[in-house]
Amino acid sequence: MPDMNDFNAQIISEFRSNDGKVGGPFAGATVLLLTTTGARSGLERVNPVVARTEGDEVYVFASKAGAPTDPDWFHNLVANPEVTVEIGTETYPARAEVLDKAERDRVYAAQAAEFQNFAEYQAATDRVIPVVRLRRA
Repeated sequence: MPDMNDFNAQIISEFRSNDGKVGGPFAGATVLLLTTTGARSGLERVNPVVARTEGDEVYVFASKAGAPTDPDWFHNLVANPEVTVEIGTETYPARAEVLDKAERDRVYAAQAAEFQNFAEYQAATDRVIPVVRLRRA
């Protein structure tokens, strides 16, 4: 299994070198770079994540490819909801808001309808994959 830190570093480099566009497994999807503050370390952490945009709303999915636990970045933004978003060529501060069940279900279903792997991620785990709105600060 490839090292996720190396994989993420490659995606981050590609994103920043190509005006926010990446290929490989993310070709065709909206990817953003999410900077969170470590819940324990207090250090900044940058993670590439697949996003969904609906008008001015931006959502990210704590899928971790259907793993049984939430990704570290999700724990970080719950502890420290002030984040930085890099999407396309734009960077801005945002506040992360975990969606309630009804809104989460609507947004997740729309994402899974567009990208089959998101349906597979939810089917692979017993946890409900959280959806987070990134509201521009």
